[in-house]
Amino acid sequence: MPNILMCFPEGRHKALTMSYDDGRFADRRLVDIFNRYGLKGSFHINSGLLGTPDRVGADEVKTLYDGHEVSAHTLTHPTIARCPNEQIVHEIMEDRRHLERIVGYAVRGMSYPNGSYNRRIKEMLPGLGMEYARVVAGSGQFGMPDDFLEWQPTCHHNRELMKHAETFVSLHKKQYLYLMYVWGHSYEFDNDNNWELMEQFGTYMGGHPDIWYCTNIEFVDYAKAFEGLKFAADLDFVYNPSALSVWLNVDGEIVEVKGGKQIKL
Repeated sequence: MPNILMCFPEGRHKALTMSYDDGRFADRRLVDIFNRYGLKGSFHINSGLLGTPDRVGADEVKTLYDGHEVSAHTLTHPTIARCPNEQIVHEIMEDRRHLERIVGYAVRGMSYPNGSYNRRIKEMLPGLGMEYARVVAGSGQFGMPDDFLEWQPTCHHNRELMKHAETFVSLHKKQYLYLMYVWGHSYEFDNDNNWELMEQFGTYMGGHPDIWYCTNIEFVDYAKAFEGLKFAADLDFVYNPSALSVWLNVDGEIVEVKGGKQIKL
């Protein structure tokens, strides 16, 4: 029986994803940095606040975040753990509807506004079309998420970002999968006058052949595609019912299982 391990696309063993909240004007500069260094991010937006002071307008969203992910952050940013169910449903579904009309694709993830969530809210999210939700407490680690509806980032960008980056780049044991997940608010770079931090991070982290640069939802989709693979009982073949290719390490050999295909292992 072969030894089979999940890989990230093209056989990589490391992934980097970024996550930024609120849709502020400073996202323009942040997106430019991401694009120059090949980083990818998810931008969690309160659609009910678009066009208000210091926030991008609805007419800018699709173009500005092209190549990244537009994600939900509730309609008006309430502390939702204090809200009744009816208000939570309204805040999430109306945010989805508005954002989907703008970007033209399904919005399937979010970050919790004010970091506010509880078990009641988590249990509601699948019925509202949410497949992931990011919290604010950093783990300081690079492991695979255990609960996408309580998805812990590695760190906020003001919490030893470059130290974490150096550790992440140095990780070399291919028997593990590593994820670095950075979050924050772009306006914090203006407030703290430290844009050079993200420039330094982009310079250091961009262009590594062993890192998969992905949005939050791309990571979720890929993990679910792997979980959906249909293996033979003795592992001599596998069928991939999803539309995404999935890469496997089969006894040390990198194998691509294309979407909709069955291959021998």
